[in-house]
Amino acid sequence: MGINTQQVRVGMIGYQFMGKAHSHAYRDIPFFFDEGCEPIQQAIAGRNEEAVKEAASALGYASYETDWRTLIKRDDIDLVDIVTPNNTHTEMAIAALEAGKHVLCEKPLALSLLDAERMLEVAEKSNAIHMVSHNYRYAPAVQYAKKLIDEGRLGKIFHVRAQYLQDFIMDPSFPLVWRLKKEVTGSGALGDIGAHIIDLSRFLVGEMKEVNGMLETFVKQRPIGEMSGGLSASVDSKEMGEVTVDDAAIFMSRFENGALGIFEATRFAAGNRNANRFEINGEKGSIRWDLENMNNLEVFFTDDEEGLQGFRTINCTEEVHPYIRAYWPAGHIIGYEHTFLNMISELMKGIKNGYSPKPNFEDGAKNQAVLEAVQQSNETGGWVNVAQLREQARRKLIHS
Repeated sequence: MGINTQQVRVGMIGYQFMGKAHSHAYRDIPFFFDEGCEPIQQAIAGRNEEAVKEAASALGYASYETDWRTLIKRDDIDLVDIVTPNNTHTEMAIAALEAGKHVLCEKPLALSLLDAERMLEVAEKSNAIHMVSHNYRYAPAVQYAKKLIDEGRLGKIFHVRAQYLQDFIMDPSFPLVWRLKKEVTGSGALGDIGAHIIDLSRFLVGEMKEVNGMLETFVKQRPIGEMSGGLSASVDSKEMGEVTVDDAAIFMSRFENGALGIFEATRFAAGNRNANRFEINGEKGSIRWDLENMNNLEVFFTDDEEGLQGFRTINCTEEVHPYIRAYWPAGHIIGYEHTFLNMISELMKGIKNGYSPKPNFEDGAKNQAVLEAVQQSNETGGWVNVAQLREQARRKLIHS
């Protein structure tokens, strides 16, 4: 730890899949990054005392609580990290912000746009730093794609096509877990994985003007069960319950800059374990990226010499590529976990310098507006204006 390094005492609420990913980053940040802030794993909270005690030991936390409210009230916590199901985000984040804590919240930000706007309002009135966990922004290849776009290397953007394809719930016997209950998660594939490609497209291309989409649920009932780590689950009983969210989402979009977008999010794409992909086409070239090959960025430029034109593959592990200088020599690839390291390094930098790094709660609300617009379009069968939807939510918030 450097002489002037500030310690940031972390209190995490939740401890499963994302809890492990975030905790790994907190543990390794000082090894790779010196942002003037060092995260200290102070406490973790969960309802099951035996399980949270075990998680505290396994993930490296000094103490644990069985009530998240107790954790938030502690004077020895600076940053509250929320990695719990979506229906808890609003209450926990607002309580933490009002207690003067910085907040990192898993995506999607809330169950509804109105809740997201409420969280943003509280965040903006506080002096706290706030961030939403969209870690895929922080893959070096994605950051390099952003650099190429911002430099004008692709020129005017015409098309964005993005997919997030998984297959982990295709088996009808996969249980009815919290991710499949609207009252807990808000939406299915749309909010769970579609939120990521919405955030990536906004980051790379700009804001969406309007959307037109449809949602589908292929398996209507499932046996009751619970998540048991990662994306696996266990069946609790023979009792069946209704699936109340989408299994797949498809939507079109028009961006404010004139670009067109096609988006697909599904958990019924056999053979696709975690296929987060995008292709962006501009007047001067195109770029492609696939999370399952996350170190590589495919790039095509129209002004390449005739006869040699074609997509080139750039292994984004050179020192000139974002974040790579912190890790290994060129060609020594990094992995999924490093996207969290890169993201949390930015959070530490923001806390040190007094600003909320992107994606922050403003981005979370913008992403939520797109999610809600797609859901509304599915109900009405028409185009929905995203900015108008946000304005309606803000007016409701003022009068609530």
